[in-house]
Amino acid sequence: MYGIAIDVGTSGTRMHAVDLASKKIISTAITMRHPVPGANVMDHLTFCIEVDRTLAHKLLIDTSNKLMNMLDIDLKKVERVAICGNPIQLSMFQNIEVRDLAFVGEKTLRSKGVEHQKRDARVIPASDLGLELPDSAELMIPPAIKHEIGADALAMMYQTGLLDRKENVLVTDYGTNAEMALKVGDEIITGSAAAGPAIEGQHIKAGMLAAPGAISDVNADMDWRCTVLDDAILAQEGDLVNPNTGHAVETGMMHGKAVGITGTGVIAAIAEGLSNNLIKLPHLDTIDGSIHLQDGIVLTEHDVNEATKTFGAMRAGHFTLLEHAGLKFDELDIMYMSGASGTYVDARKAQRVGLLPPSCGQIFQFGNTSLAMALDMVREPQMLDELQALAASIRANHVMFATDKVFEKVFVQELAYWTEGMPMETYNMMLEFADIQPLPTQIKEAKITRTVLRDIPDLGYKGLRVLRDIGIFVRGSFEGCTGCEACLNECPENAIKIHQGGTSGFEIEVASDLCNGTACMRCERICPEKVFRFKELQKSLINK
Repeated sequence: MYGIAIDVGTSGTRMHAVDLASKKIISTAITMRHPVPGANVMDHLTFCIEVDRTLAHKLLIDTSNKLMNMLDIDLKKVERVAICGNPIQLSMFQNIEVRDLAFVGEKTLRSKGVEHQKRDARVIPASDLGLELPDSAELMIPPAIKHEIGADALAMMYQTGLLDRKENVLVTDYGTNAEMALKVGDEIITGSAAAGPAIEGQHIKAGMLAAPGAISDVNADMDWRCTVLDDAILAQEGDLVNPNTGHAVETGMMHGKAVGITGTGVIAAIAEGLSNNLIKLPHLDTIDGSIHLQDGIVLTEHDVNEATKTFGAMRAGHFTLLEHAGLKFDELDIMYMSGASGTYVDARKAQRVGLLPPSCGQIFQFGNTSLAMALDMVREPQMLDELQALAASIRANHVMFATDKVFEKVFVQELAYWTEGMPMETYNMMLEFADIQPLPTQIKEAKITRTVLRDIPDLGYKGLRVLRDIGIFVRGSFEGCTGCEACLNECPENAIKIHQGGTSGFEIEVASDLCNGTACMRCERICPEKVFRFKELQKSLINK
C-alpha cells in the first residue's frame, strides 16, 4: 500500500510517493509554477475573491491529479494522503471560504458577512475533493495555529525544533510568501511578508525554480564561477565566466547547458556584484548594463530592482518582529532558514543583501519543512492528533505586516536604500527619527550548519519527475478589440496569445500558470481601446 505527501506552495506543488510498509520514499514529482494566476499568495487570494474560488480549487486539484499520475505507483493502492501549505493554499485546495484571510478586524468581517473558518486538523476521504484516488483513501489536513498562522508555519516551527529552543530564535521560510516566527522565551511572534516572486526566480528575465540546469550560486573573483544544479538537483561546478561579456574562461565539471537562474543564484549574483562594484546602487556598472553568467544567462538592471524589493520586504519583516518583541539585533542568537531558497542560498551572501539579520551567531539551513511534515504524517498518521494539541498550546501573536507601522516605516527606507541609493547612515538616521533601532552595519561571523544538501533531501529510488504542463487557457473576445497586440507585447510573462475569431474578430488567450493575475493587469491598462477585461476571461475555459 502507498501514501502520498503533498506540499501546496505559492510557487508550485511538490509531492512524494511513499511505501507504507517500508516507509521509504518511492518517487517525487514537482511543478515549476502555480496553476492559479498570480505571482504571490495575495494574488491567489484576490483571484478567489474577485474571479472564481471554485476555479482556483479545480486548478489545484487538476494539478495534483497530474502529479500523482507521474509518481509511477498504482494509485488504486493509495491508502492515505497528507497535505501541508499556508492557509490560503489549503483553503483553495479544500474549496472553503478565504475572505476571513483577506480582511482585518471583526467589524469589517461582520459588515461583509464573513465568518472565521475553523482550520483544525481533519481527516476526509481524498475523493471528496476530486482527487482521483479510491474512496477509502484518507486525506489528512494539519491544523493552523490561528486562522492567519497556518499549517506551513506550524511545520516550520515543528520541523526545525524551534519550539524546544531556550535561546532567542528567528525562523523564516524563504519563499514568495515568507512566513517567519520569532521565539523569545515562551512567546512566539509571527508574520508573513509578501516578499515577491524574485526570491524563487520569477519576474526575473532568465529566472526559474530549482530544477536541473538552473544556476543556483556564483562565486566572484576577477571572473565568476557559476554553480549549476544537475539532474538530481544537486549543486555542481559550472563554468568560469567574465561577468561583463559572458565569455567562458574555463569549462566546469557540470555537463549540460545552464537554462536559467534560481532566486538563490540571483541573490548570490547581486551580493557578489555589490562586493565587486559591478552594482553601484541603484544601477549596474557593467559594459552593457547586464551581468553575464554561463551559457548566455544574464541578470539585468530590472532583475536587480525586482530582487531588491524582496530583500527590503524580508528585512522589514525581521525588523518588525524584533521591534514588537522589544529585542535588539545583538540579542538574537539563532537563525533558521527553510524552503528551497533557504536551503540552497549561500547564507553569508544572503546576509550581505539583508535576507538574514547581521547579528545572529548561529545559522541553520533546513529543507522544505512543509513537505517534510506532510511526509511525517503519511508515515505516522497518529501524528495529526499531536499536531492539533501542539497548535492549541502555542502562545502566538500574529503581526499583520500590511497594516503595521513599523513594517511600513522600515520598508520605505529599504526602498530608498535599494532603488535610490540612500546611504546607510541616512537609513539609520531615518529609523532613529521613527524611534526604531538602527540596523547594525557590521555582519557577525556566524557558525553556519547546512542540514541537507537540497530542499527535498530524498527524491526516492525512482527519482524526480517535473510537470510543466499545468493550468488552463482562459479565453475571451471583446467588442472593439482591434487585435493590435498591445496586451501581448506588454505581458511580462508571455502569457497571452491572440487568435482570429470571436465576436470582435480576435480572441485573446491567457495561460493561467504564466499569468501574474489581478496584481498585474498590465494587459488591461495598456489596451488602447480600453476594452480588455481580465475578469471576464474565465467565461470560456480551455484545458491545456
